[in-house]
Amino acid sequence: MYRFLLTPRWWGINLFAVLAIPLCVFMGTWQLGRFEDRVQSHEQAAKQPAPGARAAKPLDDLLPVDTVTSGRPATATGRYADQFLVPGRELDDKSGFYVLNMLRTDGGKALPVVRGWLPGRPGNTPVPAAPTGEVTVTGDLQASENTGTDGVDTAGGLPDGQLGMISAASLVNLVPYDVYDGWVTLQDTDSSAAAGDGTLRPVPAVAPQGSGLDLKAFQNLGYTGEWFVFAAFVLFMWFRLVRREAEAARDVKLGLVPDTDTDAGTRTA
Repeated sequence: MYRFLLTPRWWGINLFAVLAIPLCVFMGTWQLGRFEDRVQSHEQAAKQPAPGARAAKPLDDLLPVDTVTSGRPATATGRYADQFLVPGRELDDKSGFYVLNMLRTDGGKALPVVRGWLPGRPGNTPVPAAPTGEVTVTGDLQASENTGTDGVDTAGGLPDGQLGMISAASLVNLVPYDVYDGWVTLQDTDSSAAAGDGTLRPVPAVAPQGSGLDLKAFQNLGYTGEWFVFAAFVLFMWFRLVRREAEAARDVKLGLVPDTDTDAGTRTA
């Protein structure tokens, strides 16, 4: 009754099912693993002490920036050089901009340092001057931004002295020296005064991307369910087609349905 499974047409159907089901299971398992990784990183981040409670370490000891070193206090020594204003950044639901200075270290590379946040638009708000001479800064280490980071301006066309994305890739085209792949945000600025008097307010460090239970984490969980549903659907349809074909073959054998191939041969004769 099931000899039809060996026909050329069913070879194609069987091959599709054999390939599609493992693929769907593999993709579902992979998406589930991504979700579990995000849950694990979220739990690890929750167990980490607050940035201010951890001892600062030299910058080079914390690089490259990852989910473990992101947010850790880092120290670096050098002299402030070029300054950039990063527009379109919010703090406490107010629109403003970051003040970023490049710290030229003794090794020649420069560390992007966000000295603080100011309300308003660049050019309309006075910016406090950066310290002169050799300084040692301590700030919370952050990974380079990308197109998915909140507040990033990817449209381009910003005036000279402004920066849309804090990353080594964008800064290396604006300065004549090497740039660290990462940046720090200072937390020791004077935030006691009102925000409108030109006083820089510290920019809080943010959790590294992919380390929290955000929308992407639950998207991974949703994709997991979709792939497993696809696998079950393919298996269901294969069984349904086999059953229908077997029932048709049985009906022909019992004479309940005329054999189309036999009838066609009779008419030809």
